[in-house]
Amino acid sequence: MKYKVLFLILVFFACSHTGTDAKQITVYRASDGKTISFGQMVDDLKTTQLVFIGESHDQERHHRLQLEIIKALHAAKKPLAAGFEMFVADDQQFLDQWVSGSLGPDEFLPIYYRNWNFPWPLYKEIFLYIRDNNLPALALNVSPEITRKVSRSGFASLSEEELKKLPPETGCVVNEQYMQFIRRAYAMHGHGGKQFLFFCEAQLLWDQVMAKNLMEYLNKNPAGSIVAIAGNGHAWKRGIPEHIRVMSEKTSYRVVLPEVPGYIDPRHTTIDDADYIILQP
Repeated sequence: MKYKVLFLILVFFACSHTGTDAKQITVYRASDGKTISFGQMVDDLKTTQLVFIGESHDQERHHRLQLEIIKALHAAKKPLAAGFEMFVADDQQFLDQWVSGSLGPDEFLPIYYRNWNFPWPLYKEIFLYIRDNNLPALALNVSPEITRKVSRSGFASLSEEELKKLPPETGCVVNEQYMQFIRRAYAMHGHGGKQFLFFCEAQLLWDQVMAKNLMEYLNKNPAGSIVAIAGNGHAWKRGIPEHIRVMSEKTSYRVVLPEVPGYIDPRHTTIDDADYIILQP
């Protein structure tokens, strides 16, 4: 009996530390430097067409925060879709089948791992929620063969045939400010020279393609809104949002990043980088 009681206590303890209570989440608002509640942030996010939520891919807490924001915005009864860096646009049909229920977990998992190499349990609850609530899921990314080539040898290494698969306006100008943020966000202080430049070019290529795919959805669904889930280096304002701004200055957006002490925090991040930082407890 005592072992059963001990087991129940351990289960309760584990569950209480894996969930996220939105009431306990505190947020730094970059516009005025104030600490606000999760609810205050959500009230603002409800007013915008695009909400970018960053992540460090391997951090479970970041994904739980993303799910809390999706739930809060869905509860506002506004038409909502979820966009994913994790899927290439060529696999959109499989996300559609997942949301419709015609593709089960056993069939979906191999497709997930074909697109993304981070463990399924990190994203599982997000994908289950969008399926259970029939929220459109958008595959945003470009073919991995193209990004791998750019990250190895740079944008200039793409063939004419590969360039035809990209938006006509795709270009690659990586300034020092962009590179510095990517270094901070990914703690890549030790990388330099062409290796890091090519990495930045691949990031920028992703940004441009994902912005195009987001805008295409909004143009077809002008009354809708999107939560875009992507790595911090794509979600920050000089990433995908900058290309959204260039494509359409009328499209409203907000950027929410999780705190990563020393890299993404009130001391290192300004309104030019993000609108909100979700602070660590």
